[in-house]
Amino acid sequence: MKQLALDIGLATGPTLSSFYAGPNEAALQHLRLWAGEGSSQNTRSPVPTYLWGEAGSGKTHLLKAVCEALHEQGASVGWMDATVANPPDFDERWAAVVMDEVHLYNTAQQASAFNWFVNAINPATGGQRWVLAAGDLPPADLPLRDDLRSRMGWGHVFQLQLLDETARRAVLRQEADARGVFLGDEVMDFMLKRFSRDLGSLMQLLDQLDAFALRTQRAITIPLLKAMLESE
Repeated sequence: MKQLALDIGLATGPTLSSFYAGPNEAALQHLRLWAGEGSSQNTRSPVPTYLWGEAGSGKTHLLKAVCEALHEQGASVGWMDATVANPPDFDERWAAVVMDEVHLYNTAQQASAFNWFVNAINPATGGQRWVLAAGDLPPADLPLRDDLRSRMGWGHVFQLQLLDETARRAVLRQEADARGVFLGDEVMDFMLKRFSRDLGSLMQLLDQLDAFALRTQRAITIPLLKAMLESE
């Protein structure tokens, strides 16, 4: 199995095929089935899907990957996260609505999210639109208005688990190989011991290190990593 879980620093953007599933295989396969190429909107179930887990477990990666898969099929998608101050009105042309960081939504965002949710599954607006959402907490614990919180837990719910150290090493190794750079064991040990083990943070660090190595025309080593940090 060769998938990466990268939330940050990807040149090409997150994809389902670049997600290192590890203990999250069931969630990945569910999203692939729904958003995979060759799927037809007419055969897709409108039952919503909610992903939850700690920061760094890959939620945003998966949501953005689903959006990318749908865009490649020519579909439009409604997107909202906690940074969207003025969410747009529901658009009947959307094939799906995707909502990230729902645990952080303010009152106005919750109102928009509820409106999106209701319209997405309303037969009068065409129905059969998928609702995909994610947050740090299980549905029952979300600090949301009651009608929105209950809808988050109505359909498929998957808890995403953080990868263990062996899996994180595999992700780092594969991402370095994909970039065409050599990441020695000693550099990897240094990264895992001295920095956040959150996978997204590690990928951001690798992205910065790769860019610094290209700028300085030097191989990736511990001295180079220290030099990069000192230059910031």
